[in-house]
Amino acid sequence: MAKNYWLMKSEPDECSIDDVLAAPGRTVAWSGVRNYQARNFMRDEMRPGDGVLFYHSSCPQPGVAGIARVASRAYPDITQFDRTSEYFDAAASAERPRWFNVDVQAVRRLRLIPLATLRARPELADLAILRRGNRLSITPVTAAQWKFITIVLAESASKNRKAV
Repeated sequence: MAKNYWLMKSEPDECSIDDVLAAPGRTVAWSGVRNYQARNFMRDEMRPGDGVLFYHSSCPQPGVAGIARVASRAYPDITQFDRTSEYFDAAASAERPRWFNVDVQAVRRLRLIPLATLRARPELADLAILRRGNRLSITPVTAAQWKFITIVLAESASKNRKAV
């Protein structure tokens, strides 16, 4: 089975790449997703070993902040059953869960690759996060986009940091 690649957005105040790196096993449950298309990506298409671009969103400088991997198959998101959680769903039951999550394991932090840098590259013109009106927290990334971001842009950002 071919490896898939994903961009997963998180607000750094909620869960940053540094939070994942500091977590036991460098792994967190990607819980609280309440969009059906994003849920379906996790439930139906994500597999352990898939690559993840960890993207910081809703912050002063959004962009790709790290590389991670999918560390588990999808399983029911326990926050849907917790009445005290902002993600509680009264329509969900243990027999018929509505929401799922996967575990995500950090591989490494990157020097931030800002959204403006992604937008400026014609090689990434079809990157889903750059589409007008796209607000999904999880989007597929092609193998070519993955390679360009993780090799060309990540290495360039690293070299620029050393030159400063």
